[in-house]
Amino acid sequence: MKHMPTTESRAIDCELITKEAAVFLGKLHRRFEGRRRQLLEFREKRQEAFDRGHLPDFLEETKDIRETDWTVSPVPRDLEDRRVEITGPANDAKMVINALNSGAKVYMADFEDALSPTFDNLLKGQKNLYEAIRGRLTWIAENGKRYQLNEKRGTLVVRPRGWHLVEKHFLVDDEPISAGLFDFGLYFFLNAKTLLKNGSGPYFYLPKLESHLEARLWNDCFLFSEDELGIPRGTIKATVLIETIPAVFEADEILYELKEHSAGLNCGRWDYIFSVIKKFRCNERFIFPDRSQVTMEAPFMRAYTNYIVKTCHHRGIHAIGGMAAQIPVKNDPEANHVALEKVYKDKKREVLDGFDGSWVAHPGLVEGVMKVFDEHMPNANQIERQRDDLKVSAADLLSVPEGTITEEGLRLNITVAIQYMEAWLSGRGAVPLYHLMEDAATAEISRAQVWQWIHHPAGVLEDGRKVTLALVLELMEEECQKIKNDLGADRFETGKFSEAIGLFKTLIEKDEFTEFFTLPGYDLLE
Repeated sequence: MKHMPTTESRAIDCELITKEAAVFLGKLHRRFEGRRRQLLEFREKRQEAFDRGHLPDFLEETKDIRETDWTVSPVPRDLEDRRVEITGPANDAKMVINALNSGAKVYMADFEDALSPTFDNLLKGQKNLYEAIRGRLTWIAENGKRYQLNEKRGTLVVRPRGWHLVEKHFLVDDEPISAGLFDFGLYFFLNAKTLLKNGSGPYFYLPKLESHLEARLWNDCFLFSEDELGIPRGTIKATVLIETIPAVFEADEILYELKEHSAGLNCGRWDYIFSVIKKFRCNERFIFPDRSQVTMEAPFMRAYTNYIVKTCHHRGIHAIGGMAAQIPVKNDPEANHVALEKVYKDKKREVLDGFDGSWVAHPGLVEGVMKVFDEHMPNANQIERQRDDLKVSAADLLSVPEGTITEEGLRLNITVAIQYMEAWLSGRGAVPLYHLMEDAATAEISRAQVWQWIHHPAGVLEDGRKVTLALVLELMEEECQKIKNDLGADRFETGKFSEAIGLFKTLIEKDEFTEFFTLPGYDLLE
């Protein structure tokens, strides 16, 4: 048929992308692509205002939504208790099995920041989840050890990619489909009815939203999809990651737009920091110190997290805390103890603030974080705990963290960004670096800070040296040599380091800031 979606041969041959699934994806594209593009244009216009010095504020036109009483629809039973959620890329079968078996209440299977979006990775991820939902997913290690799913496992929630990305391997009317619609649509079409038979449902995490209008678009996608498959409206449940500075000012409105489909909000802390740097990149006031100094105790981060808890509980729904990126440190008990103490302190702060759950990146953290929440949250959640004591203003949300810019911090940004980009270009999206499990948000913060420090007069090291492109290139050469020494010449030369270095250099030297490194990076993926 002339208007049938077309794909590369790999997708045509994939047993998951049936003719019926392709037709469904085509319908999603034709119905919603125009609105997606309009919303991206709205992002650009808003960014132009930020570049002129405008700052976000609570919207006057939606004041009634914020000031009237309403609540979202109740969540299903398997989403009532979310005290520990584990995240990881969907394309790694062993990780999927271990995450579902970890004891965490929820497993967030990622097609976004923790997954490098090669088409093979995406199809493997869809296949893994298809098999897991049917209880058939297995993995056999080289030593013959067999990994399989336990009878009791966590609730599956899927994170598709954001509105800003496309999937170049699936074309509709000779246009690439929205990456988010591809990830969501294929998973939903293949699994929604089976999930319902299993006593669960199609649950999602929605990333990178910047306005309630973008939430409205998702809600309309959900309504259309439910009607197409003939399942009740409100079956889909979605948790929105509040990980951009414009979105936090529209938290109430985002919940309102997704009212019958909402499963709450999550604090995507690392992307949130990146968003503040990115959105106010032309504003001299928002020059951030070293990333390591921008902690959850910073006033603007306390305002952000407290506001999310207050907003969610006022609307009768979950507030989920941020990622604990630490991973167990093998063969160093002292370093491992220090890392775990940081995690437990962070999670204790979250549960005492009122969060109903939190994220971890490694199965080894599940038990300890579970104990923290069990001690301070005996019920399935603490939504009934209204935080009327909290008063959060626009000024609170826009305060700037104090600190210094150091050579050590600059070097760390350089090496982390390059190493992560090399892994991402090689097809790996979840990358252990310096005892932390990193995803794309880490590289985004790192390269954004380097760009910011180069392009603003206030980008000055604590020893008085201006951060210039020449200085960064000098340090970059030294850091790359260290990476080469650590990994070995063969690994360095045969990897994607040349491409990663070139991408990083292009991003930091351009006068215009690139919205996401994954946009030019995607063109480099095979």
